[in-house]
Amino acid sequence: MSGEVDCIVTAPINKEAMNLAGHHFDGHTGLLAHLTGSKNSFMLLASERLNTIHVSTHVSLRTAIERATVERVLATIEAGHRHFLRLGRKAHIAVAGINPHCGEGGLFGDEDTKFLAPAVELARAKGIDVVGPISADTVYARAYGGAFDLVVAQYHDQGHIPIKLVAFETAVNVSLGLPIDRVSVDHGTAFDIAGTGKANHVNMLSAIDYARLVARSPRTVVAS
Repeated sequence: MSGEVDCIVTAPINKEAMNLAGHHFDGHTGLLAHLTGSKNSFMLLASERLNTIHVSTHVSLRTAIERATVERVLATIEAGHRHFLRLGRKAHIAVAGINPHCGEGGLFGDEDTKFLAPAVELARAKGIDVVGPISADTVYARAYGGAFDLVVAQYHDQGHIPIKLVAFETAVNVSLGLPIDRVSVDHGTAFDIAGTGKANHVNMLSAIDYARLVARSPRTVVAS
Protein backbone atom coordinates (compact mmCIF):
# COMPACT_ATOMS: atom_id res chain seq x y z
CA MET A 1 0.00 0.00 0.00
CA SER A 2 2.98 2.31 0.59
CA GLY A 3 4.22 1.78 -2.97
CA GLU A 4 7.45 -0.01 -2.08
CA VAL A 5 6.36 -3.10 -4.03
CA ASP A 6 4.90 -2.81 -7.54
CA CYS A 7 3.19 -6.21 -7.70
CA ILE A 8 2.67 -9.29 -5.52
CA VAL A 9 3.01 -12.79 -6.97
CA THR A 10 1.37 -15.46 -4.82
CA ALA A 11 1.83 -19.22 -4.76
CA PRO A 12 -1.11 -21.64 -4.37
CA ILE A 13 -3.21 -21.54 -1.21
CA ASN A 14 -5.55 -24.17 0.20
CA LYS A 15 -8.82 -22.47 1.16
CA GLU A 16 -9.86 -25.21 3.59
CA ALA A 17 -6.54 -25.07 5.46
CA MET A 18 -6.72 -21.27 5.52
CA ASN A 19 -10.16 -21.35 7.13
CA LEU A 20 -9.23 -24.13 9.56
CA ALA A 21 -6.42 -21.84 10.71
CA GLY A 22 -8.98 -19.16 11.57
CA HIS A 23 -8.59 -16.96 8.50
CA HIS A 24 -12.12 -16.91 7.08
CA PHE A 25 -11.62 -15.80 3.49
CA ASP A 26 -12.26 -17.43 0.12
CA GLY A 27 -8.62 -17.17 -0.86
CA HIS A 28 -5.92 -14.61 -1.55
CA THR A 29 -8.24 -12.17 -3.31
CA GLY A 30 -10.71 -12.01 -0.44
CA LEU A 31 -7.90 -11.65 2.06
CA LEU A 32 -6.23 -8.86 0.09
CA ALA A 33 -9.57 -7.09 -0.37
CA HIS A 34 -10.01 -7.17 3.41
CA LEU A 35 -6.49 -5.93 4.12
CA THR A 36 -6.77 -3.09 1.61
CA GLY A 37 -10.33 -2.10 2.51
CA SER A 38 -11.64 -2.85 -0.98
CA LYS A 39 -15.38 -3.36 -1.49
CA ASN A 40 -15.12 -5.04 -4.89
CA SER A 41 -12.55 -7.41 -6.32
CA PHE A 42 -12.55 -9.50 -9.48
CA MET A 43 -10.69 -12.56 -10.71
CA LEU A 44 -9.27 -12.43 -14.21
CA LEU A 45 -7.73 -15.56 -15.73
CA ALA A 46 -5.33 -14.56 -18.48
CA SER A 47 -3.62 -16.63 -21.15
CA GLU A 48 -2.18 -16.06 -24.61
CA ARG A 49 -5.39 -16.81 -26.56
CA LEU A 50 -8.19 -16.79 -23.98
CA ASN A 51 -9.03 -14.40 -21.14
CA THR A 52 -11.99 -14.50 -18.78
CA ILE A 53 -13.13 -12.39 -15.83
CA HIS A 54 -15.59 -13.71 -13.27
CA VAL A 55 -18.76 -12.15 -11.85
CA SER A 56 -18.38 -14.54 -8.87
CA THR A 57 -15.84 -17.17 -7.93
CA HIS A 58 -15.61 -19.16 -4.70
CA VAL A 59 -19.29 -19.45 -3.84
CA SER A 60 -21.94 -22.11 -4.42
CA LEU A 61 -23.66 -22.22 -7.78
CA ARG A 62 -26.89 -21.14 -6.11
CA THR A 63 -25.16 -18.08 -4.62
CA ALA A 64 -23.43 -17.34 -7.93
CA ILE A 65 -26.80 -17.05 -9.66
CA GLU A 66 -28.00 -14.67 -6.95
CA ARG A 67 -24.87 -12.53 -7.38
CA ALA A 68 -25.35 -12.08 -11.12
CA THR A 69 -27.13 -8.74 -10.69
CA VAL A 70 -27.14 -5.89 -13.18
CA GLU A 71 -24.79 -3.91 -10.92
CA ARG A 72 -22.30 -6.74 -10.40
CA VAL A 73 -22.21 -7.80 -14.04
CA LEU A 74 -21.72 -4.18 -15.12
CA ALA A 75 -18.91 -3.72 -12.58
CA THR A 76 -17.21 -6.87 -13.86
CA ILE A 77 -17.40 -5.67 -17.46
CA GLU A 78 -15.93 -2.31 -16.43
CA ALA A 79 -13.11 -3.94 -14.46
CA GLY A 80 -12.06 -6.04 -17.44
CA HIS A 81 -12.35 -3.05 -19.77
CA ARG A 82 -10.10 -0.92 -17.53
CA HIS A 83 -7.50 -3.69 -17.23
CA PHE A 84 -7.11 -4.04 -20.97
CA LEU A 85 -6.90 -0.26 -21.37
CA ARG A 86 -4.14 -0.28 -18.81
CA LEU A 87 -2.26 -2.82 -20.92
CA GLY A 88 -2.69 -0.59 -23.97
CA ARG A 89 -5.65 -2.30 -25.65
CA LYS A 90 -9.37 -1.67 -25.96
CA ALA A 91 -10.88 -5.10 -25.46
CA HIS A 92 -13.75 -6.55 -27.45
CA ILE A 93 -15.70 -8.18 -24.62
CA ALA A 94 -18.34 -10.92 -24.67
CA VAL A 95 -20.64 -11.68 -21.74
CA ALA A 96 -21.38 -15.38 -21.27
CA GLY A 97 -24.97 -16.34 -20.53
CA ILE A 98 -25.83 -17.86 -17.17
CA ASN A 99 -28.50 -20.30 -18.37
CA PRO A 100 -28.33 -22.89 -21.18
CA HIS A 101 -28.76 -21.06 -24.50
CA CYS A 102 -29.15 -17.81 -22.49
CA GLY A 103 -32.50 -19.10 -21.24
CA GLU A 104 -33.92 -19.92 -24.70
CA GLY A 105 -36.50 -17.15 -24.56
CA GLY A 106 -37.40 -17.85 -20.94
CA LEU A 107 -37.77 -21.63 -21.25
CA PHE A 108 -34.64 -22.27 -19.15
CA GLY A 109 -34.66 -19.21 -16.89
CA ASP A 110 -34.97 -15.45 -17.28
CA GLU A 111 -31.78 -14.22 -15.57
CA ASP A 112 -30.09 -13.52 -18.90
CA THR A 113 -32.79 -11.12 -20.05
CA LYS A 114 -33.50 -9.60 -16.63
CA PHE A 115 -29.92 -8.99 -15.45
CA LEU A 116 -27.21 -9.71 -18.01
CA ALA A 117 -28.68 -7.97 -21.06
CA PRO A 118 -29.39 -4.70 -19.19
CA ALA A 119 -25.82 -4.71 -17.82
CA VAL A 120 -24.46 -5.06 -21.34
CA GLU A 121 -26.59 -2.16 -22.56
CA LEU A 122 -25.43 0.05 -19.70
CA ALA A 123 -21.79 -0.79 -20.46
CA ARG A 124 -22.28 -0.04 -24.17
CA ALA A 125 -23.81 3.31 -23.22
CA LYS A 126 -20.53 4.07 -21.44
CA GLY A 127 -18.57 3.41 -24.60
CA ILE A 128 -17.39 -0.12 -23.74
CA ASP A 129 -17.07 -2.55 -26.65
CA VAL A 130 -19.18 -5.41 -25.26
CA VAL A 131 -21.78 -7.83 -26.61
CA GLY A 132 -24.01 -10.47 -25.08
CA PRO A 133 -25.18 -12.39 -23.36
CA ILE A 134 -23.92 -15.17 -25.62
CA SER A 135 -24.51 -18.84 -24.89
CA ALA A 136 -21.61 -20.12 -22.80
CA ASP A 137 -21.31 -23.32 -24.83
CA THR A 138 -20.12 -21.34 -27.86
CA VAL A 139 -18.63 -18.07 -26.62
CA TYR A 140 -15.34 -19.55 -25.41
CA ALA A 141 -14.66 -21.32 -28.69
CA ARG A 142 -15.31 -18.04 -30.48
CA ALA A 143 -13.01 -16.16 -28.10
CA TYR A 144 -10.26 -18.77 -28.49
CA GLY A 145 -10.58 -18.33 -32.24
CA GLY A 146 -9.98 -14.58 -31.91
CA ALA A 147 -13.52 -13.16 -31.99
CA PHE A 148 -13.27 -11.69 -28.47
CA ASP A 149 -10.44 -10.46 -26.26
CA LEU A 150 -12.24 -11.16 -23.00
CA VAL A 151 -15.20 -13.23 -21.82
CA VAL A 152 -17.21 -12.34 -18.71
CA ALA A 153 -17.94 -15.61 -16.89
CA GLN A 154 -20.90 -15.72 -14.53
CA TYR A 155 -19.43 -18.24 -12.08
CA HIS A 156 -16.23 -20.09 -11.17
CA ASP A 157 -16.35 -23.23 -13.31
CA GLN A 158 -17.82 -21.46 -16.33
CA GLY A 159 -14.58 -19.49 -16.63
CA HIS A 160 -12.06 -21.89 -15.14
CA ILE A 161 -12.84 -25.00 -17.17
CA PRO A 162 -12.17 -23.54 -20.66
CA ILE A 163 -9.04 -21.69 -19.51
CA LYS A 164 -7.56 -24.77 -17.84
CA LEU A 165 -8.44 -26.89 -20.83
CA VAL A 166 -6.44 -24.75 -23.28
CA ALA A 167 -3.75 -23.20 -21.04
CA PHE A 168 -3.40 -25.31 -17.92
CA GLU A 169 0.29 -24.61 -17.35
CA THR A 170 0.49 -21.01 -18.56
CA ALA A 171 -2.75 -19.21 -17.52
CA VAL A 172 -2.47 -16.83 -14.57
CA ASN A 173 -4.87 -15.41 -11.99
CA VAL A 174 -4.97 -11.60 -11.81
CA SER A 175 -6.81 -9.72 -9.05
CA LEU A 176 -8.60 -6.60 -10.28
CA GLY A 177 -10.36 -3.89 -8.30
CA LEU A 178 -7.73 -3.70 -5.55
CA PRO A 179 -5.51 -0.67 -4.88
CA ILE A 180 -2.51 -2.99 -5.27
CA ASP A 181 -1.51 -5.42 -8.03
CA ARG A 182 -1.50 -9.15 -7.46
CA VAL A 183 -0.90 -12.05 -9.85
CA SER A 184 -0.95 -15.74 -9.01
CA VAL A 185 -0.77 -19.20 -10.47
CA ASP A 186 -4.09 -20.66 -11.60
CA HIS A 187 -3.76 -24.01 -9.81
CA GLY A 188 -4.10 -25.33 -6.27
CA THR A 189 -1.69 -26.72 -3.70
CA ALA A 190 -1.73 -30.32 -4.98
CA PHE A 191 -1.23 -31.88 -1.54
CA ASP A 192 -1.36 -35.29 -3.26
CA ILE A 193 2.09 -34.78 -4.81
CA ALA A 194 3.68 -32.78 -1.97
CA GLY A 195 7.15 -34.11 -1.16
CA THR A 196 7.33 -36.34 -4.24
CA GLY A 197 9.49 -34.07 -6.38
CA LYS A 198 6.81 -33.85 -9.09
CA ALA A 199 5.84 -30.18 -8.64
CA ASN A 200 6.08 -28.10 -11.82
CA HIS A 201 7.18 -24.46 -11.63
CA VAL A 202 6.14 -23.45 -15.17
CA ASN A 203 2.92 -21.76 -14.02
CA MET A 204 4.78 -19.71 -11.41
CA LEU A 205 7.12 -18.45 -14.13
CA SER A 206 4.07 -17.39 -16.17
CA ALA A 207 2.69 -15.53 -13.15
CA ILE A 208 5.98 -13.70 -12.64
CA ASP A 209 6.10 -12.75 -16.33
CA TYR A 210 2.56 -11.32 -16.18
CA ALA A 211 3.41 -9.47 -12.97
CA ARG A 212 6.28 -7.75 -14.80
CA LEU A 213 3.84 -6.72 -17.53
CA VAL A 214 1.39 -5.29 -14.98
CA ALA A 215 4.13 -3.54 -13.00
CA ARG A 216 5.29 -1.70 -16.12
CA SER A 217 1.76 -0.42 -16.88
CA PRO A 218 0.43 2.73 -15.17
CA ARG A 219 -2.55 2.23 -12.86
CA THR A 220 -4.27 5.43 -14.08
CA VAL A 221 -5.82 5.02 -17.52
CA VAL A 222 -8.35 6.82 -19.68
CA ALA A 223 -11.90 5.79 -18.86
CA SER A 224 -12.81 4.64 -22.35
